[in-house]
Amino acid sequence: MRVFHIQPAGIVESDALPERLPATGYVWIACGRREFELEQGRVQAALHAWIGLALVDLHIADLLNNQLPSHFDYTSQYDVLVFRRLAAGHSETDLAQPGTVLTQKTRRSGPPVLRRIDTSPVGFAVFDRVLLTVHPAGCQVLDQYASRLLASVNGASRTAGANLPPHPADLMLRIVNQMVDGYLELRRELTRQLDHWQAELLHPKTRFNNWSSLLDARISLHQLDEICEDQRSAIQDWIEALEEWEPGEHDGGQRGLDLLRVRSRDVLEHIERVVHHVRRLEQNAETAVQMHFSAQSNRTNDIMRTLTALTAIFLPLNLIAGIFGMNFEFIPLVHQQAGFWWAVGSMLFTAAVLGVLFWRKRYLARTK
Repeated sequence: MRVFHIQPAGIVESDALPERLPATGYVWIACGRREFELEQGRVQAALHAWIGLALVDLHIADLLNNQLPSHFDYTSQYDVLVFRRLAAGHSETDLAQPGTVLTQKTRRSGPPVLRRIDTSPVGFAVFDRVLLTVHPAGCQVLDQYASRLLASVNGASRTAGANLPPHPADLMLRIVNQMVDGYLELRRELTRQLDHWQAELLHPKTRFNNWSSLLDARISLHQLDEICEDQRSAIQDWIEALEEWEPGEHDGGQRGLDLLRVRSRDVLEHIERVVHHVRRLEQNAETAVQMHFSAQSNRTNDIMRTLTALTAIFLPLNLIAGIFGMNFEFIPLVHQQAGFWWAVGSMLFTAAVLGVLFWRKRYLARTK
């Protein structure tokens, strides 16, 4: 468990819950899912001591559920947002050592980029001056953002324009935005992989054999589309609830509330970009498969047309050979010395005339 006291003057981190809420700023409690399951009594007691209320049992069950989709819920005192991030969704922790990830992982088939399309929920409980986050053990997103927050208190980061989130809701949105950035990076890798498969599908001299991987990619893209749709619905519900906030309920007043709404819409726009790109990738994959079979059909038609033209060329030659092979006693040119050459010449002439005719009609031309 990591506890951060965030105030305009800086950040103080500790591994123990304070006895009382600080006079200024707010507190961010970040803990693993199994750790929260074991320490929920202490967390509930601390919340009751700080602000006089605790989490509802149903919300605690939501925060502990490893299979819960992204969604938003609220009460009159706090809001709960569950947002699925890119991570191994079946990671467990040791009960004796909460927060330690077990090394056993679920293996998935397909290219490495497809194995990355696995998610795990991160829960946020947003109070007026407290933010509680429940995440999988070893959550790199929260660790990276915590490191960024701690680094933002030095002078170098301040000159770079870094600022501390003034409100727990603002901190939640920044963490969620960093999770969405992971999906934006994933879509680039998916685009490169699907472009590679599309080039193989349409290459005329190669035979595509990765049908199982392509099928896994289409299934993964469909799952990713559903995940992003749940995320978009959750953020839209959060924005609708945010519209009902009064300026007096936010420490920054009307300006702080407006900035919070702008950041929420920015997160929603990032999610919609991911949804749009995923659907376009699904359409591209389907189009590539259809173009592959269309190209195969065109090549088959070319082959059949060429074979048919060659058959039509040799058919008169067989007719001439059949005529001179009849068992009649008197056949013109059979007993003449130049008869063989006349027969061969007529065959060559007929084949050349038919070949030129079929070439002009593009029966022997290759479709490009």
